Amino acid sequence: MKTLFNALIAIIFLTAAGCGNAQPPADRTGDAQMQDTLKKPEATKEAVVKIITDFGTMTVKLYNETPLHRDNFLKLAREGFFDSLLFHRVINGFMIQGGDPDSKRAAVGAPLGNGGPGYTVPAEFRSDLIHKKGVLSAARMPDQVNPSKASSGSQFYIVQGKVYTREELAGFEQRFGIKFTQQQIETYTTVGGTPHLDGGYTVYGEVIDGLNVIDLIAAQKTGPNDRPVKDIRMKVEIVTDYPASE
Repeated sequence: MKTLFNALIAIIFLTAAGCGNAQPPADRTGDAQMQDTLKKPEATKEAVVKIITDFGTMTVKLYNETPLHRDNFLKLAREGFFDSLLFHRVINGFMIQGGDPDSKRAAVGAPLGNGGPGYTVPAEFRSDLIHKKGVLSAARMPDQVNPSKASSGSQFYIVQGKVYTREELAGFEQRFGIKFTQQQIETYTTVGGTPHLDGGYTVYGEVIDGLNVIDLIAAQKTGPNDRPVKDIRMKVEIVTDYPASE
């Protein structure tokens, strides 16, 4: 997967975070358009799902501000698409990634990260939805072959990240000519996260219960391609569907 990430982002992360093997999540699902059947209702309530693993359960709310990603995730969850899939890529201090359908019956040690449902989801970037610890974001192919930054139809990652100092964030700003908002500064110096991914990958939900599960999964021993040595499977259950019933 190391050939699939944007070189500039890698330089940012290696310099500021000090994690030599960290890479932005990526996926190779192809460039087909998102299915036309996804509904786009007006938002009134938040959908909530549970991602169940042997290390515990993460309860995740899906943002109404990113309706295409919300509805696609719910559609796949209703179909049982995610059940028995692996968290196939885990980098401690960075993120945990899953959603590749090829992982359901993958042989031990087999490389993963190429699979998907056969379509992509248009990017839904918002400046107020940032990569703080616990957010659910969409993996995607790299900029070189995906200039629109369209998301994988199924692969996602959950941010672990790290807490940054103000000096480290200031270094980002000076080195690359960017400017963090006060929200970003306050979040990344307290909660932590992965600020170098902001504006590059669609954030569409967040863990509201079970943050410790991210840490437990991220701490597992990994082998080639950052795949956990022992398979970590998931099951996704919808708690509150959308539109939610009264």
